[in-house]
Amino acid sequence: MIRLPELLAPAGSPQALHSAIAAGADAVYLSGKRFGARKFAANFDHTALTEAIDYAHLRGVKVYVTVNTLIREEELLDLAEYLVQLYDLGADAILLQDLGAASLARQLVPDLERHASTQMTIHNLPGALYAAQGGFNRVVLAREVTIEEIERWGQKMEKAGLGLEVFVHGALCYSYSGQCLLSSAIGGRSGNRGMCAQPCRKPYVLMHGRKDEYGRPVGLQAVAQKESYIISTRDLSVYRHLDKIVRSPVQSLKIEGRMKSHQYVAIVTSIYRRALDGIARGSWSPSKEEERDLALAFNRDFTSGHLLGAKDVMGRGMSDNQGLLIGSVASYDPQRGEAAVRLCASLVPEKGDGLVFQSPGQEMGLVVQKAIEKDGLVRLRTPDRVRPGARVFLTGSTALARRAEEIAARERASIPVDITLTWEDGFPVAEGRLDSGELAVARGESRMEEAVNRPQTPEQIESQMRKTGGTPFVVRKVEMDYPGGLFSPPGALNQLRRDLLAGLEKAVLEGRRPASDRIREAKDRLQKLELPARRAGEEWSRPKLSVYADRLDILKGAVEGGSRRIYFEPLMEKGRKDRDRIETILAQLLEAKKLCGKAELIWKWPRITRDDFIDLALPLLSQVQVNGIMVENVGPAWAIKEKMPEMPIYGGSGLNVWNHLTAQALAPQFSWLTLSPELSSHQLKDAASALRALPGRDGNPKLELVVQGSLEVMVAEDSVPQLAKGRSSEEFWGLQDFKHIFPLKVDDEGRTHIFNSAETCLIDLLPEICRIGLDGISLDARGRTESYARQVTGAYNQAIERTEKLLATDPAPLKEGLLDLKARIQPLALGGITHGHFLRGLKD
Repeated sequence: MIRLPELLAPAGSPQALHSAIAAGADAVYLSGKRFGARKFAANFDHTALTEAIDYAHLRGVKVYVTVNTLIREEELLDLAEYLVQLYDLGADAILLQDLGAASLARQLVPDLERHASTQMTIHNLPGALYAAQGGFNRVVLAREVTIEEIERWGQKMEKAGLGLEVFVHGALCYSYSGQCLLSSAIGGRSGNRGMCAQPCRKPYVLMHGRKDEYGRPVGLQAVAQKESYIISTRDLSVYRHLDKIVRSPVQSLKIEGRMKSHQYVAIVTSIYRRALDGIARGSWSPSKEEERDLALAFNRDFTSGHLLGAKDVMGRGMSDNQGLLIGSVASYDPQRGEAAVRLCASLVPEKGDGLVFQSPGQEMGLVVQKAIEKDGLVRLRTPDRVRPGARVFLTGSTALARRAEEIAARERASIPVDITLTWEDGFPVAEGRLDSGELAVARGESRMEEAVNRPQTPEQIESQMRKTGGTPFVVRKVEMDYPGGLFSPPGALNQLRRDLLAGLEKAVLEGRRPASDRIREAKDRLQKLELPARRAGEEWSRPKLSVYADRLDILKGAVEGGSRRIYFEPLMEKGRKDRDRIETILAQLLEAKKLCGKAELIWKWPRITRDDFIDLALPLLSQVQVNGIMVENVGPAWAIKEKMPEMPIYGGSGLNVWNHLTAQALAPQFSWLTLSPELSSHQLKDAASALRALPGRDGNPKLELVVQGSLEVMVAEDSVPQLAKGRSSEEFWGLQDFKHIFPLKVDDEGRTHIFNSAETCLIDLLPEICRIGLDGISLDARGRTESYARQVTGAYNQAIERTEKLLATDPAPLKEGLLDLKARIQPLALGGITHGHFLRGLKD
């Protein structure tokens, strides 16, 4: 028998939960009203969550609760209470992004399973091993991980006791999950808080030009593109290749869609359920009809995704539901306002269906009111004129919706029960026993009397006891010691049956919840939880100034401007032989060390570090003369510590450090950590203050904030500028929406990085930053020039000197001087300047 992975379905609402279970899901994932990464789904309040978990457990289905947003310092106590509440309710697992939240869960509810959300951006083997070492039971891998990588990791995952979960169907993010700040930067709605506005689904214009001496664009021109949705992906569907996924070490197959309708959940889950059952029987092959229904449920055109090495992940032609092509317009009758559609598929539109007519320069949708079919043509009234040749897509099917409702209405009777009936002094007593050992007993409320005319037969009594509709139970057998000749109103036996089944439900649910003493222990731990008090006062510190550089000339400018630490991300030149790449890296780091002089040199690794990069870079650690390594993901940090424990590691903003518990969790690996750019000054101060308040503070990582530069808002396995067949460091590429231009960069491994349209500049707020008590501030000069790095670094050094000298004694001239420095560097900025979230924070 083939080992089947779990089928995990989305439940964004109670209706979707019922549909997923009826359709055959082994487990569902859902969210409460807080801390879930789909804030705009219906979700579940406390009462609904209690009912949802009970409903699922009674039908043998697991419930995983998403707690996968990043957590602010002031939310930690509320989160702690919520985690204990979920444990008490019997949640089977929680999904987490925030490492501080994971640490808190491990402390309070250690036997509640923890799953690492895809928002943790785990995309390499060391990252998975880090999760296993950190007590996670399962990792939801980044969607960019391939099945070949998963197969290579299989034995190590089994040895580590770590399950692997992958997405198999639904929407894809353009960026690596957990690394997307585009919605946050544009409108303050952060995907890390469940509020993504999906700017990747908007149209953009690809812009190209040259860079001036400061790296700013000049001579910008639009690059003609056939398609406008440049960063919109297709939808994932591995249905056709499901047997290959089943044979891999994957433990769980996840369907995306907590924002989708319950009908979508019913159709998609049922199709994957039938496929998995067919694979288990050894008799499955992909069905064209099932693929058609998956497309009708919702699609932006399908791809098998990075998981299966597809090259067609992008769907730049459109960003909404494409539906299914069913024909084209043969003619249009303007008198009748009627289009004749020649069908190319077996589907005939019916009343209530949604259609879209597409032709160059025109897209029109309608709901079918009446359709007349004759001789392969369907005649439809349209609100506007449509052109002959226009393609017609079915985007909403009433027939499919009816089928979805039929699926959702099924009762999943999954628990067999054996019933034994006896009579004690004329009172019927029913005992129900389950295979899992649970037992319940119910006693009739009234005595069965001697029958005058028609005594009840054993067959009639058994028939009454077998009526379990609306419950998860199915009666397997009924045994009775019936004396005969008795009568009871049907309602009395019905009540006996209901009491018995209620007792069995209670027994089942108690068996799925933690034992009462374990719940009491968790609540005691919550009562004793002590979070460090946030200090009301200010803690002034002079921050150390660091600069990010990706070319030697930029590094030189930063050092000349007075930077005492350089985070250098050298050219990697993927595509060349490893030996040549190694020589290039070593040569650049050697030259960088010479240029740094007394300044520290930190070798910065890419934000995305796949296994091949780690395998290439790790052996070089013993050959390079650097003061540390900077990484932006837990995987390479784990690998470096295994290889060279004494190497100092610096954490970039990709680690999403929002609170002191996250910093504390990373302390064993990291010497320095960069706080998230999504935090406000108040939230930064709370986190820094809480970390300082911990005992043994000298062992905690030092904290830094990026105060200048273009914020990276996306990183994706896509090469947008390669659409125009060109790429060099002297060229500028960008995406223009209706108002702004977002700079682009394609790195040496072919990934696209997108940056905010306005450059972060906090130089005028340096006094507030110093009062937070940070140990360092940094400027990001990557992609700019030597002149930019020199002048901006020099300006910040002057700002630090002035702040230290005048803050306590003469704040008015200090403010004026900082504004002068800001005015000096503002013209050098890329696309204007912004305070980012420092003053106002995110919208939630």
